[in-house]
Amino acid sequence: MTPSAASRIAVVTGASSGIGAATARQLAAAGYRVVLTARRKDRIEALAAELTAAGGQATAYALDITDRVAVDEFASAFKTVGVLVNNAGGALGADPVATGDPADWRQMYETNVIGTLNVTQALLPALTASGDGTVVVLSSTAGHGTYEGGGGYVAAKHAEHVLAETLRLEIVGTPVRVVEVAPGMVRTDEFALTRFGGDEEKAAKVYAGVAEPLTADDVAETITWAITRPSHVNIDLLIVRPRAQASNTKIHRDL
Repeated sequence: MTPSAASRIAVVTGASSGIGAATARQLAAAGYRVVLTARRKDRIEALAAELTAAGGQATAYALDITDRVAVDEFASAFKTVGVLVNNAGGALGADPVATGDPADWRQMYETNVIGTLNVTQALLPALTASGDGTVVVLSSTAGHGTYEGGGGYVAAKHAEHVLAETLRLEIVGTPVRVVEVAPGMVRTDEFALTRFGGDEEKAAKVYAGVAEPLTADDVAETITWAITRPSHVNIDLLIVRPRAQASNTKIHRDL
């Protein structure tokens, strides 16, 4: 489907790498004018240049989604927005609840939940004004099941899932869909490395023996597919895992 003129702007948060960058590429290829946001200005500017050189339309805007004043200023530039992809987030640490760092828990909640809330609230009027808006919340299978060592991230992603579910109930009857995509094991350049503070050995163990974890492109294709369904079709929730992963704690590994 080619997006209508009123709904062709797509804002992607956390677009500097991984799933966010892959989603921006696929939405640009699908005909959307993509607005790339992230804290790393150099990365999103390079991606915007790449997409423009490929014949797409892309704009970079450096943004910290936990800064509500900055988010509101960003949102004020738009009369209409067709799509919002709430991708920014991430995990920190893998300590048990008994010894987890409260600062890590707080940062994960601020980024995954409050950040998503900030951008969604700020852009909801423009999404509604488009007459055909879509809010995508990129949660995680961590938002649907617990696992040891994941307490802080699991708590944040459960909250993000509830945010999406509640918003869908509250705005039913308006021309805005709410889609949740919950990926399982995805191998990107930064997710596990960031979680373990740059420890490459620990990051590698996450994927050890798993022949084919999901890629950023796999998830981006899923997001783009959900967005490009006909307007009356709402994909409430898509849980996407690699074949080797039956649950958060049941993974086939060839070791």
